[in-house]
Amino acid sequence: MHRTIPEIIDRLDIDDPLLLDGALATEMQQRGYDISGPLWSARLLSDAPQAIRQLHLDYLRAGADCLITATYQATIPGLLEAGLNSQQAAERLDLAVRMAVEARQFFVGDPPRSSAQPVPLIAASIGPYGAYRHDGSEYTGDYGLSQTQLADFHRQRIHQFAASNADLLACETIPSLLEAQALVQVLAEVPGTPVWLSFSCRDEQHICHGERIADCGQLLDEVPQVVGIGVNCTAPQFVEPLIENLRTQTDKPIVVYPNSGETWDAGRRCWTGTASCDDFVRAAQRWRAAGARLIGGCCRTGPEHIRALATAFSR
Repeated sequence: MHRTIPEIIDRLDIDDPLLLDGALATEMQQRGYDISGPLWSARLLSDAPQAIRQLHLDYLRAGADCLITATYQATIPGLLEAGLNSQQAAERLDLAVRMAVEARQFFVGDPPRSSAQPVPLIAASIGPYGAYRHDGSEYTGDYGLSQTQLADFHRQRIHQFAASNADLLACETIPSLLEAQALVQVLAEVPGTPVWLSFSCRDEQHICHGERIADCGQLLDEVPQVVGIGVNCTAPQFVEPLIENLRTQTDKPIVVYPNSGETWDAGRRCWTGTASCDDFVRAAQRWRAAGARLIGGCCRTGPEHIRALATAFSR
């Protein structure tokens, strides 16, 4: 890791919220790139890595303080099934981190930043087991696997990212308490690695598999490596009460990056409903008032959302 746990904690110990970036996959799709297939956005690590780097840069220019790498669905088993060998699969993970690092390097000199301005962070994305399955099970957690099996699945990617130039890990869209426990088990093998864990949630109190978000907060509050706990890929209207439920169990920084407000129709494989960037920003101000420290967007959000958040928070 490029940063230590105390360094990340110090970075979060300020009054202003730390702005995350927005969606990667749905934004790349909006830009005309094909993300169909089991690898989803991770296929662009082979097809168009420069486009990923450009999107990272666009988010930094919009005001993001933290980039999340294009590795949500880039798993070693998934890459092997796509025809890569073990070395090539590992290289794809390294490439994803490098694209974010290169975007940051370009940004800090364009325009030149003063030494007083903190350098943006890079979080290496660790998606759930369901992302590898590519069947929507990251929104149910119904895997039929044990904690040991889930830990084995996550181990290689976590160890590789812990040794990378990323600043911290982002274990995101976690649907079940069991998978969170598996991640905590593996994280204990890389004890100096800072991480946030964020859950996909189905209502104001429960994560997608049905456990209470408060119980997830209680579990993670006791893990020193965890520098943030929260929710992502969740409907915006649930976020404020979810923050309040987490606050009953932890004083750790709360991270929130929900979807735009539109709804994914799995049967028709399309987004339905409407969402306003202004509504998203107004909701984000309520999330901040409720105690969120890291704020960004997930599916169907883009640089315009992050730019609007930066303006709203007087950045």
